[in-house]
Amino acid sequence: MTSTTIDGFDYRRVPGDGRAHLNVAIGGEGDPIVLLHGFPQTHLMWRHVARKLAQRYLVIVPDLRGYGASDKPDDTSPDTYSKRTMARDIVNIVRDIGAEQFSLIGHDRGALVGVRAALDHPEKITHLGILDVLPTMDTWDVLHGVDAAVAWHLYLMAQPKGLPERMIEAVAEDFFSSFLDAWDPAGTTFPPRVRQHYIDSCSRAVPSIVADYRATAGIDLEMDRADRKAGAQLGMPVGVISQGWGSQLGFDAQALWRQWAPSASYQPIDAGHFMAEEKPDEVAAFIQELVQRTPS
Repeated sequence: MTSTTIDGFDYRRVPGDGRAHLNVAIGGEGDPIVLLHGFPQTHLMWRHVARKLAQRYLVIVPDLRGYGASDKPDDTSPDTYSKRTMARDIVNIVRDIGAEQFSLIGHDRGALVGVRAALDHPEKITHLGILDVLPTMDTWDVLHGVDAAVAWHLYLMAQPKGLPERMIEAVAEDFFSSFLDAWDPAGTTFPPRVRQHYIDSCSRAVPSIVADYRATAGIDLEMDRADRKAGAQLGMPVGVISQGWGSQLGFDAQALWRQWAPSASYQPIDAGHFMAEEKPDEVAAFIQELVQRTPS
């Protein structure tokens, strides 16, 4: 097993929602910024960006519930891995650390948690940063025809409990490696020890990762639809940074995000999906510019 941490950061196990405790890296001083990781990764994906931000901010970097060294509760109900529950995890750990309001930056799965946190707890989230993902409802809506094959794993993990877990566990290393390779066009983003850390961590967490994705095809989708029907929007400063994969699937990411956040800024980036590791200087600059915007 590979043990990997962010240099210069302290580590704690902090209570989230219910009985789940999260593994949290903490560094720096100042206004708090929370960084949430994506799939198939852990908090370590933020190692470069976190160290840069910690020169000016208090940086809080957890493993999401079900990932890395955080607790992986059995999915005894649809809500166990709903983004609403995972958002409460984040609000609780920040409060435990000593802050009531914070900027929240998420990549991929972490961004979905961030959006739900900002919708459910707008008084807590001062700024919301989103890396390379669409809201849950819009993700499903833009997947059509053979081009949707790029998201084949979403459909696999949306199936009823049992078969997806057994299928993935049978070839876990190959399964998780395939995404690290396919979404890293340069092929040089991950040092071998980091790549193996992601594979090992995710291979030990198959049931909880599948539960996270299954929630996205069920309870999370229901929440997004209810919010859209109610006209809910994100009122805090929102920034989106994304690669150009929208053109492949025939949608305008900026337009989709502005249905949820009319004032959202949008920044394309010449990088692959793992941009925080491929282009950490650009991502850190994007975050610092966002958190300096004055809330309306």
